[in-house]
Amino acid sequence: MKKIFLSALLLSFGLASANAAEPTSKYPTKPIHLIVGFSPGGAADSVGRALAEGLSNRLGQPVVVENKAGANGNIAAEYVARSPADGYVLYFPSIGQAVNVSLYKNLSYDPIKDFTAIGGVFSAPNMLVVPMNSPYKTVAELIAAGKANPGKLTYASSGSGTSVHLSAALFEKMAKIDMVHIPYKGTGSAMPDVISGQVDMSFPNLPSAWPQVKAGNLRALGVTTAKRSAAAPNVPTIAEGGLPGYDMATWYGLVAPANLPPNIRTRLNKELQVILADPKFKDKLIAQGADPMPGTPEQFAQFIKSEIEKWRKLIAQSNITVD
Repeated sequence: MKKIFLSALLLSFGLASANAAEPTSKYPTKPIHLIVGFSPGGAADSVGRALAEGLSNRLGQPVVVENKAGANGNIAAEYVARSPADGYVLYFPSIGQAVNVSLYKNLSYDPIKDFTAIGGVFSAPNMLVVPMNSPYKTVAELIAAGKANPGKLTYASSGSGTSVHLSAALFEKMAKIDMVHIPYKGTGSAMPDVISGQVDMSFPNLPSAWPQVKAGNLRALGVTTAKRSAAAPNVPTIAEGGLPGYDMATWYGLVAPANLPPNIRTRLNKELQVILADPKFKDKLIAQGADPMPGTPEQFAQFIKSEIEKWRKLIAQSNITVD
């Protein structure tokens, strides 16, 4: 009887284990939700939807984009951090995943511990622009003016703590000049004042700046990344233009809640690499002035950690606070 009881017990454990493993071994078996922390219609949302389409085709299940905008991505990040770690809620985080921990004193989530890194998606430059009637035609001329007139140059941003603001703060710190920050409620609000010359400069995302440059409304002095953008190959980098070592990129990736089963993480990263290598997806990125960020989950996790430390130092040194 003892042997029969023991056999039955082992069998029940085996069945329970099989049933517990079934959801991940057959993943996915239902629609997946991709959370985007910004409003519909922007460059990030556009790429996020292209990523969702690619994942849907590869995984054989619908991938539905949900926009949860606000607080520089914090609303979306908190939602994902509190979601089940079953692979059916994914997050398309921006550089805000690395900077918000230094900007917000009472952040409700940990950008590392509360998430499982799956992989990078793309990085893209911002662009230093001035009005067409500006006397400054190069980065070197702009820096010289800043040194000669401390506290006189002004720059517009899309809000405190955004990548536009951080690009300018890094420029200011590395050039050792003092400029006046004028925050707006988005790039759309800031652009008219830059075009008209009410503000001396701005560092908007390339997709926002480039059409205005091509239309003759703005002059591009440089892109913020270490290498030139394929979308604007004739525009030098800021490092080339007169500030060696300057490098700032806006980036997006793919993460899930913490403790995602390893086999699901591996599957998602595998499909992500296929999508990033697809010519149609790459063309969409290039149209946004972006470059794919292929790599392993471990590489992306380490990248986020390095970005947290990079921006933590600048935010502290520049005394940057959110509105």
